[in-house]
Amino acid sequence: MVVIATKRRPKIRKIPAHLVYEELDGQALPYRGYLEVLSGKKTLEEIMGSSSLQAVLVYLIGLYIGIRINRKKYLIASNESGLHVSSGSNLANDIAIFEKDKITLTDKYFDVAPKIVIEVDIKVALEETGLTSDLAYVLNKSQKMLDFGVEKVIWITTQTKKIFVITANVPWYLVNYDENIPLMEDCTLNLAQLLRDEEIDY
Repeated sequence: MVVIATKRRPKIRKIPAHLVYEELDGQALPYRGYLEVLSGKKTLEEIMGSSSLQAVLVYLIGLYIGIRINRKKYLIASNESGLHVSSGSNLANDIAIFEKDKITLTDKYFDVAPKIVIEVDIKVALEETGLTSDLAYVLNKSQKMLDFGVEKVIWITTQTKKIFVITANVPWYLVNYDENIPLMEDCTLNLAQLLRDEEIDY
């Protein structure tokens, strides 16, 4: 008889609420660096903030889109805006573009699907969560948003300088920063050109 060894799923510890970045399918996903907070090596504030590059990219992309879209029709939300997808799935978005006539602004998370979501890097710690890799997280979260009704997810990675373009009902693909990515009518993003225009080395 042949015994096949299976990879044991890691034991998932209880994560304090203040260290949870988002929830996906009932799984609490903590901020990267949360173990260092638990051990007293870092403070919560040290792990919650974006890097300077992440923060500038989110700002520049939001500004670029904001002057090109019809702002009477669309609204841009940023600053890790919360998205309540379902019970057990509460996500955070770097940039989300909503159709104004579909939303009402309240003191709660958005509960309507944005038209487009743009993410910059990954801010969750995957150890002990059951997810096997950064890619698994990107794909799982993106599929969850598409299932909710998001039309397109753009995921920018600063370490590899690649962009995932994830669209409902068409093949997903991976491109370099210098690729033209259609976002909406009359709005195409070329991240390399945007950074050159701002005289930012990348």
